[in-house]
Amino acid sequence: MARRPLGRGLGALLGDDRQPTTTVVDDSVAASNGLGGAIEIDLDLIEPNPQQPRDRFNETALDELAASIRANGIVQPIVVRRAGARYQIVAGERRWRAAQRADLRRVPVVIREIDDDRLLEVALIENIQRQELNPIEEAKAYRKLIDTIGLTQEQVSERVGKERTLITTTMRLLKLPDDIQQLIIDGTLSMSHGRALLMSDDAAIQRSVAREIRDKGLSVRASEAAVKRGTRRSTPAGVSVPRAVDANVRSAETKLMRHLSTNVKIRPAVKGTGGKIEIEYYGTDDLDRLYQLLLK
Repeated sequence: MARRPLGRGLGALLGDDRQPTTTVVDDSVAASNGLGGAIEIDLDLIEPNPQQPRDRFNETALDELAASIRANGIVQPIVVRRAGARYQIVAGERRWRAAQRADLRRVPVVIREIDDDRLLEVALIENIQRQELNPIEEAKAYRKLIDTIGLTQEQVSERVGKERTLITTTMRLLKLPDDIQQLIIDGTLSMSHGRALLMSDDAAIQRSVAREIRDKGLSVRASEAAVKRGTRRSTPAGVSVPRAVDANVRSAETKLMRHLSTNVKIRPAVKGTGGKIEIEYYGTDDLDRLYQLLLK
């Protein structure tokens, strides 16, 4: 299936099609260097973006980029905004870090007027476009867009160009214990492994299977089977285990998740023909969105 194109993109967020590059004429900024209207400023005047969703940068990749910068210079200017007498990175922190390693004194920049909310949005989209966030970093970034800026899941989907169901699934990883989240950050567990662990709400089962994945290299399917076995073993004697969910119910769950853009569980009753439907929400705005959808 073809990937959905990214939403508004960095160009729209940075105003590339609406406003010209800011020109600065003062003692702290050098003349234009010819890179699409960019200017050069001292590297020491630039500070990182406090909204940066990435917690880690690949050291080997930074060394390789630094070597390229030594040989060819910085081809694409760093995007910054003013922060008092200094400048704060909007997009291009990897280039800034690599420029430090390359011992550059000055770097080309483009200055934009960006508020705090848009700063976070740009940082997230830049990293998603380059696929540089690990799943936990990405989940935290989505959560911050919703909780801090107040975007709905639909708006986040439009901003980053990803399906709402994928955004919902990614954020669910934050329900895992911190030590399991760390295994995902380290790359020991994949996002799909994390989703398999979420088949159980029992942290002990999640940790037990996570250790098996780490030590035995379990596939995602084998991980799902291990979670199911652990759930059966943890069920007290005399308590009935719900019957297997048939394909029609699974199909209905999938359709509901796509329609509602959140996690949905259909749980048939052990006896009889009834059951219940569980719908997750991730904040008051998300609850209101679901309420409006269900009333239609």
